[in-house]
Amino acid sequence: MPPVSPIRRVLTIAGSDPSGGAGIQADLKTFSALGCYGTSVITALTAQNTQGVRGVHPVPAEFIAQQLDAVLDDITIDAVKIGMVASRDVAELIAEALSARRPRWIVLDPVMVAKSGDVLVDDAGIRAVRDVLVPLADVITPNLPEAAVLLDVPTPTTMAQMEALVPELTRLGAPYTLLKGGHLEGARCPDLLATPERFQWLSAPRIATKNLHGTGCSLSSAITATLAKLSEQSTDADAVAAIGEAKDWLHAALEASERLSVGKGCGPVHHFHAWW
Repeated sequence: MPPVSPIRRVLTIAGSDPSGGAGIQADLKTFSALGCYGTSVITALTAQNTQGVRGVHPVPAEFIAQQLDAVLDDITIDAVKIGMVASRDVAELIAEALSARRPRWIVLDPVMVAKSGDVLVDDAGIRAVRDVLVPLADVITPNLPEAAVLLDVPTPTTMAQMEALVPELTRLGAPYTLLKGGHLEGARCPDLLATPERFQWLSAPRIATKNLHGTGCSLSSAITATLAKLSEQSTDADAVAAIGEAKDWLHAALEASERLSVGKGCGPVHHFHAWW
């Protein structure tokens, strides 16, 4: 019998997208594409597709806690990705569960603003993300509107304004901040990474595609997977390289998205571009 190959075990805590392009479904596809074993805890059921969200049904906090306990009691988790969390009760139970059995890496995608610009959570939910989950996380991945909501400031419109915002974000408590600049205009998408040791621009050419459904979910879960594969002795440079690898993977998934034909609206990225 051949020896069992080790595999990194990762967890996503997020909402479900029945169309498969975002949320839990995108996260699990990303984990698999990057060679990790994915587990999941569902925080909300949504009725959505490539054209928009029709409804959201939050999962009761008590059942989210049951899901977390069921996974964490049985499986040693190497890294966790946290997606949209709309209530303080849920934020606090997630923090309690992960603090008691802390994985090496926690990545927070603070999903608070829809692509339409609509704020998805109320003030209490914003405070819960900022005060409870950001300090718990090792990495946060806000886009520009989400960063503005976290800090209660205007949305940056230039790279200089991004640079000015990042120190304020790092003061919220996460060691690594990836401020995503895709909302800026221009031929390139500039992301600014702040680590305990450096500030570094991670830039990529802008891809002319409407297939942007789930890009934020997929990037944060890709970062979770690449960080999960680092050793316990990994350095800051290793973490920067892992985040860069995740960005490169998403860029290729966006480039390959035209090979898919899914839905009538904004389609998904091609999570399995390297496999199919």
